[in-house]
Amino acid sequence: MVYKSKKQILDCQKIETKGKICKIKDVAYFKKNILPNLVDTIILSKSKNLKSFCCQLVYGCGLSLGIYPASIQALYKACGKKEVGGFCVPAINLRTLTFELAQTIFEIAKKIKSNLFIFEIAESEIVYTWQSPQEYSALITSAAIKQGYRGPLFFQGDHFQIEVSKYNKNSKQHIKDLKKLIKQSINAGFYNIDIDSSTLVDLSKKDLDAQQKLNYQICAYFTKYLRKVQPKGIDISIGGEIGEVGGINPQSKELDAFMQGYLKEIGSQEGISKISVQTGTKHGGVVLSDGSIAKVKIDLNTLNKLSKLAKDKYQLAGAVQHGASTLPNEAFGHFPKQGCIELHLATQFQNIIYDYMPLPLKEKIYAWLDKNCYKERQKDWTDDQFIYKLRKKALGPFKKEIYQLPTELKDKIKAVLSQEFSFLFKELNLENKRKIVSKYIRRLP
Repeated sequence: MVYKSKKQILDCQKIETKGKICKIKDVAYFKKNILPNLVDTIILSKSKNLKSFCCQLVYGCGLSLGIYPASIQALYKACGKKEVGGFCVPAINLRTLTFELAQTIFEIAKKIKSNLFIFEIAESEIVYTWQSPQEYSALITSAAIKQGYRGPLFFQGDHFQIEVSKYNKNSKQHIKDLKKLIKQSINAGFYNIDIDSSTLVDLSKKDLDAQQKLNYQICAYFTKYLRKVQPKGIDISIGGEIGEVGGINPQSKELDAFMQGYLKEIGSQEGISKISVQTGTKHGGVVLSDGSIAKVKIDLNTLNKLSKLAKDKYQLAGAVQHGASTLPNEAFGHFPKQGCIELHLATQFQNIIYDYMPLPLKEKIYAWLDKNCYKERQKDWTDDQFIYKLRKKALGPFKKEIYQLPTELKDKIKAVLSQEFSFLFKELNLENKRKIVSKYIRRLP
């Protein structure tokens, strides 16, 4: 049921609001009768104000139940000092069915006694999935309430990126827009932000410092900005990037050039906690003419070298691996062993949803792609490549229809993804990590 007004929600007399915290008078009743309607309203309502109110209400209810947004900074600093380690933190992008899939993650987390995972969304995903940072964090908090989860939630802005064309056209406006997105995200509880200015690396220049200069200057600029706007008592975890994903694999000398320039720029400010690198992967994988995904040979040696250098010389938590969800299963167990601190996962979860989607809805989506995305099609693409590469763009326009799929079908999708998440969490060595998280991540009053 979609709520029609704030009064309709509060008239139930089961929620008492006081500032940002909400007191739930009957938790069982709230979870069964109110929470589903709040989620329906957040996803289906046409009223921006009512959607926002429901998001704020969920946030307040989460706080009252011991569920709160947090920065992973303190834990990553401990990893940089080698106080803890041996695990790889999954950063999971949920592009659709966010409420349902987050529930599955919390179910697994309870079984393995861990809360060491990040929920993230990229700037581009915010646009094409029609999920604002506020909505994204609210849906995941709703899932946490539903599953009885307690503890920190790590929300992350993934690839808050400098787009070269926009930067070259009007750098001031582009930076202003990115700052606006950062503030919106922080207000929604995103206390982990990845700044991707690696797009500005210029490999045509002979000098390494000159190649990385604009990258480290922009990353430093946003580091200073984040430290200025972060909430009192919160040290936002910031990520930098030296090798654009899908490009050329960087080497140790490039990491040195970036870090040395970056550290001079930020001075005494708290810097980045991790560094993203390119090791042979590509977002979404490499799509063959028949729509299948090519096998990728990941450069584990480069990943290991850069992670070790990042820790030993700069006390960072380690290197970050992007574009990993379409890798073969045997690859995932290597990441903790190679010192990879964080693994970004997205496309495979979307693929599973499309695999189970009813044919009439898929055909409707593909027809929409033909009509609305034909300008993005490259001349050498087959129909299968076109559909695979661009079907993510339909997740926003068909958001309501996907959410309203039959419950039994969504349960099948959740069951398949439960196996997927269970496997990943085991391979990344996340079992029994709740104590480690609680040691370093403290809830503020």
